Amino acid sequence: MDTQVIVVGAGPVGSMLAGELRLGGAEVIVLERLAVPTKESRASTLHARTMELFDQRGLLARLGSPASQRMGHFGGIPLDLGELATRYPGQWKVLQADVEKLLAEWAVEHGADLRRAHEVVGLRAGPDRVRVRVDGPGGPRELTAEYLVGCDGEQSTVRQLAGIELVGLEATRELFRADVAGIEIAERRFQRLPNGLAIAGRLPSGVTRVMVSEFLPPPTRTVPATFEDVCKAWSRVTGEDISAGIPFWVNAFDNASKLAAHYRAGRVLLAGDAAHLQLPSGGQAINLGLQDAVNLGWKLAAEVAGTAPAGLLDSYAAERQAVGRRVLRNIEAQSLLLLGDPDIEPARAVLAELIGHPEVRDRLAGMVSGLDVRYGADQHPLVGARLPHLDLGGRATSTELLRDGRGLLLDFSGDPLRQAALRDWADDCALRVRLVSAPQPDAVVPETVLVRPDGYVAWLGSRADDPRPALRAWFG
Repeated sequence: MDTQVIVVGAGPVGSMLAGELRLGGAEVIVLERLAVPTKESRASTLHARTMELFDQRGLLARLGSPASQRMGHFGGIPLDLGELATRYPGQWKVLQADVEKLLAEWAVEHGADLRRAHEVVGLRAGPDRVRVRVDGPGGPRELTAEYLVGCDGEQSTVRQLAGIELVGLEATRELFRADVAGIEIAERRFQRLPNGLAIAGRLPSGVTRVMVSEFLPPPTRTVPATFEDVCKAWSRVTGEDISAGIPFWVNAFDNASKLAAHYRAGRVLLAGDAAHLQLPSGGQAINLGLQDAVNLGWKLAAEVAGTAPAGLLDSYAAERQAVGRRVLRNIEAQSLLLLGDPDIEPARAVLAELIGHPEVRDRLAGMVSGLDVRYGADQHPLVGARLPHLDLGGRATSTELLRDGRGLLLDFSGDPLRQAALRDWADDCALRVRLVSAPQPDAVVPETVLVRPDGYVAWLGSRADDPRPALRAWFG
């Protein structure tokens, strides 16, 4: 075989997945259709959970000092994101192109083979391998791998070739989006006008991002949107003329909401927008996709290494499809609030009042930020949830200990006999799990905690509890 895993798409999700796979020791080829990275940055927001994951992998320093803001929104209604228990409250303004560059460099540094100007045109998945037909600079060729992951966006070639259907709601509105230089217009934050929705804001680069949607059914679009389309829609909604501006890029999209019927079809898997199609409300799409990649990477790496327990790889589809379904529901609600006809105004007024209550505010903020994700339904609320950042008595923090992509078995018992027993039990998977004994942290956590490589708690117990069944279940 040419490699163990082929990742199709070198955008943020594909690059994140490639880096995660390399941390787990898997051989990876990334195939990207574009010869050079795109300059478009359709997304520009990272949420708290994604910032935590970047911190877990030591990537935050590469972001520099991005601007952040406490206030987000839910369907255009202001939402305070700053009260949640995280070191990265609010939302962080990082252009998608910068995220893509950072993650592609990180993946290549860790040994990923990134091949640009390579377009996938066919695939055949068999019982033991996937064969991929590729058109590249050297002409057509075939590559083989144990697994193939489509991270190639909304119009995913991999999804279509694998015959995986998108299921959900059709579009009811079309939206235009463009970055435009040379215009001076007032900033608009989700302004609902009689004829439609208008958004305008100045980016750090100095250009103005405009977004506009008319309260009309979407047309059947057969050609790409033009700047003229944007200008006409903007004029009809706002009465302003922006046609003298210079567009850097333009695109049309809609509020269709669809989820892949399957995230896995044998040896073919999907992640990011290849698996879910949604209105890009509040930057949730890119964050959802990056979190798909972090969930999948360590599991697929264990699978190709032959160390994964039965069912581990299938847990990716089960966990992330459930998360995707829940995120799409909240985006569907936001789409209605943003783009609904004027008779939605009473509902908007009621929700604006309810968001003033802390329980409602934090519930919605947790949903938007990704901090409320929890896998499974264990009785203990911490099992399946993300591990909070723990200061381990002057040693490395829990976040720093996850940098190498291994799981953690944390022992807070202070009992030498317990430490010796845990050391013996963890030896069988020492390359995949790090045992750390430390003083009990200030946070309220049990004496023994097993943490997955993606930072979610797999199991916890007292000093009398045996972690071996959980170690076997998650790490083989």
